[in-house]
Amino acid sequence: MAGPARFFLRNTTRDLTDEQAGLRTTKSELCLGGLIKHVARVERRWVTFILEGLNAMTFSEDDYAAYANQFKMLPGETLAGVLAELPSLDADHPLPEAPWFEPGARWSARRVFMHIIAETAQHSGHADIIRESLDGAKSMG
Repeated sequence: MAGPARFFLRNTTRDLTDEQAGLRTTKSELCLGGLIKHVARVERRWVTFILEGLNAMTFSEDDYAAYANQFKMLPGETLAGVLAELPSLDADHPLPEAPWFEPGARWSARRVFMHIIAETAQHSGHADIIRESLDGAKSMG
């Protein structure tokens, strides 16, 4: 879930109590806390899919049984707890010391995603130049 949509999902719960976050206001099982739980779990599963492939998408009978509970606030769950499952993309961590990182640099999750996209695009251009030099084939045009 990208920037603004993710922000608004979290922001929708501002100033609510745990009880309010768990209330069903429509005929469906959905509540605000449950939606946040679901989005957090889906994000986690897709990240695992990137790293592990199909193994991340195998489901046990317990997974299917627990699926409906993703959309509910269960007894003992708090709004603060479910919001903690969906951390801000601004959350950052220090980078290791390396010649290609600025000393003391910290990158947010958002910055990491942008770096992956930018680096892939840059190296795609490099690959195109190398391929064209090899045999004249182009990736575009």
